[in-house]
Amino acid sequence: MTKVLKRIYLGLILIFLYMPIAVLIVQSFNAGKSRAKWEGVSLHWYIDLFNNTAIMNALWVTLSVALLATIVSTVIGTLAAIGIHSMRKRPQAMMMTLTNLPNTMPDIVTGISLMLLFIFTQVDRGYVTMLLAHITFDTPYVILSVLPKLKQMNKHTYEAALDLGATPRYALLHVLIPECKQGIVTGALLAFTLSLDDFTVSYFTTSPLVQNLSTLIYSATKLGITPIYYALSALMFVVLLLLLLAVNRRTQEN
Repeated sequence: MTKVLKRIYLGLILIFLYMPIAVLIVQSFNAGKSRAKWEGVSLHWYIDLFNNTAIMNALWVTLSVALLATIVSTVIGTLAAIGIHSMRKRPQAMMMTLTNLPNTMPDIVTGISLMLLFIFTQVDRGYVTMLLAHITFDTPYVILSVLPKLKQMNKHTYEAALDLGATPRYALLHVLIPECKQGIVTGALLAFTLSLDDFTVSYFTTSPLVQNLSTLIYSATKLGITPIYYALSALMFVVLLLLLLAVNRRTQEN
């Protein structure tokens, strides 16, 4: 009886979470604008989506920021993880606390803090500030993805490479990086997914002239959502789902 109740409870939770998304995806193929009346299957809204200049510009901003933030945060996070791994226990514990702190803070705290920093330094908010903000919150996730792979590695491997005549740069590129490659890929995928999906930090660190998809959709809600955004949301859901599945698969392989 307990097992049956657990399954019913789980089923209700899944229905509550995914039924609205299912309805949204179905409505994106509705030929009409009304959500209460089905007027036939059509790709009309998807065609309008790709012909909408504002959405395409926001898509370019979203993808370019996510890609650049992923590249930069992966490089910084990997090097930081190697540095943290080589520290003594007390400094390492302190650095891990500082690394975990951004992950435990609410996004709105991070967003407002970065906004105040840009205002204090008199930096105009826009594409660059959004990119810097994404790099900031992506980097800790890369560090936490790479560190477990470094801990699994034999700590004498790097020293052995140096003893055999390798330069520190050569040992870094051909010993340390290959050993933690899976963690680097996982961190990069996670960083890209988080950056692609972010709203709160982006909202506080950009201007109305530079919008990604999440801030554009938020602005559209003030004027009334049209079915074109159903199509956009459906595509975003599918892309993010595929990326999360890839991240989970890489995590399980690690």
